[in-house]
Amino acid sequence: MLLFVEKLTGNVSIINDHVGSIPCYIDQRDDGVLSISDSMHLLPNLASGADLNPQALFNYVFYHCIPSPISIYQGISKLEPGVLASITRSESLRQQNYYAPAFTPSNDSSEQLMQRCHTLISDAVRRNMAEDCAAFLSGGLDSSTVAGMLAKHQQQHGLNAKTYSIGFEAKGYDETEYALITAKHFKTEHKVHYLQPDEIASHFTKVAGYFNEPFGNSSAMAAYICAQAAKTDGVKVMLAGDGGDEIFAGNERYVKQKVFQRFAALPGPLQKLLSLSLDNHLADKVPLLKKGSSYVRQAKVPLPDRLDSYNFVNCFNLTQMFSSDLLSQIDPELPAAQKRARYNACVSDDAVDKMMYLDWKFTLADNDFVKVRQMCQLAGVEVRFPLIEKELVDFSCTVAADIKVPGQKLRDFYKNSFRGFLPDATLSKSKHGFGLPFGVWMKQRPDLQRIALNALQQFKQRNILQASFIDQAIHTFEKGHAGYYGELVWILVVLELWLQQHGAANA
Repeated sequence: MLLFVEKLTGNVSIINDHVGSIPCYIDQRDDGVLSISDSMHLLPNLASGADLNPQALFNYVFYHCIPSPISIYQGISKLEPGVLASITRSESLRQQNYYAPAFTPSNDSSEQLMQRCHTLISDAVRRNMAEDCAAFLSGGLDSSTVAGMLAKHQQQHGLNAKTYSIGFEAKGYDETEYALITAKHFKTEHKVHYLQPDEIASHFTKVAGYFNEPFGNSSAMAAYICAQAAKTDGVKVMLAGDGGDEIFAGNERYVKQKVFQRFAALPGPLQKLLSLSLDNHLADKVPLLKKGSSYVRQAKVPLPDRLDSYNFVNCFNLTQMFSSDLLSQIDPELPAAQKRARYNACVSDDAVDKMMYLDWKFTLADNDFVKVRQMCQLAGVEVRFPLIEKELVDFSCTVAADIKVPGQKLRDFYKNSFRGFLPDATLSKSKHGFGLPFGVWMKQRPDLQRIALNALQQFKQRNILQASFIDQAIHTFEKGHAGYYGELVWILVVLELWLQQHGAANA
């Protein structure tokens, strides 16, 4: 991040990094006074002079975080990734996107591109190494690559790399067996910490309140405990694999949406015929036609809106979900409009490229980087992200989407780039991650239930959501699917705990 101040005019210019890996908050609440910080907590007069932003509260429920450029407080904004921001004495903050690379396929052969990919990542990890350095290791492609490269470079200096994983004693959530495969393959000093429900209960409030703004990604706790285990061993810098999925087409939605895009490629008359035949209540009731009906109904929704078809906010009636006071102060279409603007700003005609460019902001800058960076900060270690080095991101834009992910072969190019380096089991495993089985644990642990239910009862008084909707969420969670509805309960509880710790009044 670069900051320029013109002494004569007082104009300020700020250049954010290409993927917004470091936050930048800009406080313009007081006329003539400008405060800029990478931490919301360091801005002056925050507790006494900041009003909650109703739109940010709505956006939080939609995104489970608060994406730039707005913040939880009115009068405080934050930079978007890859922008040049300017502030003058007479005008408010203006952000101009400078990093919108053209996704222009290279003329090099696939073999040349794969070798280039391998070399760039090796160099990126080497540049980000430091004394007392270690790596997160979930067992997936990206963390395994970073861990492997760290091991390769450190072994050249006679050192053994250190790697850390979080395990869960809950069926369907634990991935440590793959992390152990990678650790054994690269001969790292590997430690696994099995996260227990009592740790969640003891750290829940601290973690929820530490973030600059309300942050509902339930894997934050796992990131914190993992970084804390490394800190205990004297580790000062952690390398993380975040970003690989978003520059080399690793998210499952990329291949899933390619299936729906086939509908848009059909001739108009055929689209109308299929729509009339399948997009109706009668087809929904016929077993053989039900899947076709669902497909057509989803395919008719254009990208990127289709990505949020199952978003909580889109699954409920807004007037039954939010208070009338909040709805009167916000634009319910803003989250969708933000995503459309980012998606359409991508310099590519390919939907996969557009979805990745969308994710550079909403998945990385607004979510993953926030989670990992702040949880490492809370644990007392620095984190670095080798896979989002600008040279590597630029290079990824030269690899055509149909090479990165041909057909339904997720991460095909990347896997081939590291075949022979990564273990075969890592290359063939299904996608997973540092998930948190909070919903499962809350059903089993009275202490977690008590924290969550007390927070939800207090949250009712804030007039953000309808009290009846909160009761419905609790009832549905207790009677329904622990994973899906546990996530809804989690984001509401985290919001209340954050508001309590920051002395925030009602919106």
